Amino acid sequence: MGKYTEDVGRLLGLVGGRENISAVTHCMTRMRFVLVDEKRADVAAIEELPSVKGSFTQAGQFQVIIGNDVSTFYNEFTDASGIEGVSKDAAKAAAGANQNPLQRAMGVLGEIFAPLIPALVCGGLILGFRNIIGEVNFFDASGAFDLEHGTLSIADTSQFWMGVYNFLWLIGEAVFHMLPVGICWSVTKKMGTTQILGIILGLTLVSGQLLNGFAVADTAAADIPVWDFGFAQVQMIGYQGQVIAALLAAFVLVGLEKFFKKVTPEVVSMIVVPFFSLVPAVIIAHTIVGPIGWALGDAIANAVKFGLESDFRVVFAAIFGAVYAPLVMTGLHHMTNAIDTQMVNTVQYTTLWPMIALSNIAQGSSVLAMSVLQRNNERAQQVNIPAFISCYLGVTEPALFGVNLKYRFPLICGMIGSSISAMVCVGFGVKALSIGVGGLPGILSIMFEYWPLFTLCMLLAIVVPFALTFVVGSRRLSSEDRYGRAIGIAGTSESAAAVVPTAAAAPAAASVAPTAAAASFELLAPLSGTVCPISEVPDDMFANKVLGDGIAIKPAAGADTVVAPADATVSATMPGSNHAIGLTLDSGLEVLIHVGIDTVDMGGDGFVCNVKQGQHVKAGERLLTFSTDKIAAAGHSTITAVVLTETGDATDIEFLTGMEATTGTTTVVTYRA
Repeated sequence: MGKYTEDVGRLLGLVGGRENISAVTHCMTRMRFVLVDEKRADVAAIEELPSVKGSFTQAGQFQVIIGNDVSTFYNEFTDASGIEGVSKDAAKAAAGANQNPLQRAMGVLGEIFAPLIPALVCGGLILGFRNIIGEVNFFDASGAFDLEHGTLSIADTSQFWMGVYNFLWLIGEAVFHMLPVGICWSVTKKMGTTQILGIILGLTLVSGQLLNGFAVADTAAADIPVWDFGFAQVQMIGYQGQVIAALLAAFVLVGLEKFFKKVTPEVVSMIVVPFFSLVPAVIIAHTIVGPIGWALGDAIANAVKFGLESDFRVVFAAIFGAVYAPLVMTGLHHMTNAIDTQMVNTVQYTTLWPMIALSNIAQGSSVLAMSVLQRNNERAQQVNIPAFISCYLGVTEPALFGVNLKYRFPLICGMIGSSISAMVCVGFGVKALSIGVGGLPGILSIMFEYWPLFTLCMLLAIVVPFALTFVVGSRRLSSEDRYGRAIGIAGTSESAAAVVPTAAAAPAAASVAPTAAAASFELLAPLSGTVCPISEVPDDMFANKVLGDGIAIKPAAGADTVVAPADATVSATMPGSNHAIGLTLDSGLEVLIHVGIDTVDMGGDGFVCNVKQGQHVKAGERLLTFSTDKIAAAGHSTITAVVLTETGDATDIEFLTGMEATTGTTTVVTYRA
């Protein structure tokens, strides 16, 4: 009998049986199913299985979080079910076939823009800061503070701040004017073609030889430079800041490269494919798809601008504010990144993004109310608290999938609050300089003169969903939902006192003396770099401590080796990807070391595992090596999670963060057992 025989059998039935499974695979911590009909999966019952730590659906895959022992679970599952596992690429292909064309298109668009979001957010914050120090006239001619009649900005009164104002545009220009370079790179990366060709194509769209795209509107047609070929002339117009034109050009390059790779003999491929892909792509970009993309981009931006500034703008805002959260759950929200960016580069502001920030806040406020209602439900709080914090910081998926969709009414209450705040926001014409951090810090991207109004909108997005969720939840939540499983099983009073230990009970528990003195232990840094809290990992599963608490390490320059943090037995490896390793320490703790985020997608390129499953290792012994350059080239974060997936009898666990660690030398975790 296998270790997970009972859970495996129950999981098979709960996902809808063999006939409902198109494909199954696994990564370091999760079972990944492609289901024929996802509605047949009983999510609530699956999450109650002892070996399951959670579940979610992403990109057409139903993922069940198991933890370090997922490979054992997977093997028992495939043996018991008679279903042959497939590779991760095959599972992804099956998941894509499980989606409709619109979902697939939005998924591709989302994956293209995801690597660009950090730069866009950074650029938005920089523009916001430049706006405050250089565009807002705080002072009168004498230098006295006079916000109402002022004629001088902070930069006007200080050479230092003028220097800062001018210097920051170096970054702002790189982010927004040179955006086509990033888009072309990201498209080629996503589609699996040569990324340097994408970068070169992007550079040809923003070359200094061309008339800057932002200057075209103010330049007479006769003054626009041209390439004169005798029989035809082509305008030398740059596509600075253009989104759709860059997307179309990049897909032309991808199509050409894939075609020529297919028809070109391998012996001359290195010469033929790059030349016959790039040169025609550049020509087509400047003569056909560039002008078409420019026209489409302007049309979309102006249509949205019209909708948000017309007599019906409040109705538009009410609808958008209400439906944005459901759009996030379908993946269709990724289109707004392109629209926002196009608006910023067309009209120099966006009125769409502020509503997105408010929607994030509203959904977080619903979860905050659930956290208050379920304050005595320890298991629910493990999801609620990280979810509303991440929501307020702009990441809504944990709140939407982990709480609001599960209970439904918090989602609706959040949608109502989002709709009301969006109506006020658009009604008063609040504008943002760019997209930013999509939660409470989002105010930094709002034009300064609209800060008071946006603050009012944020208050509405906090108060309305919280109040509605609290009132509805007080009536609709069951005793088990509010106080935890103990109430539902024991059938005791619904009072919170029923699950809170009484004062009289405390001394009895405290009077039990330990049978032996606890020994002290420590974990050494498995990698050199900056040690930070696990909550800073840009992955919801780690950041929300689904697998357990721990630390994260941002690798130092040149750090490429992971060593054992203590004497241990290798409990899990990842053949094929080698990006993570599981350990069972001699003291009993179980530890997962996961290098990078989504690095499983690299298929082992850049990773070497130096140990085997079952092997005993000493503290400081090399476990695996990796290439930070290859991880960065693949567009992934190198941040490494070190998670205590099973703590056993350990007590007084302390995570030491906020320091620079040296491999195998610096203590990062202490505990007693």
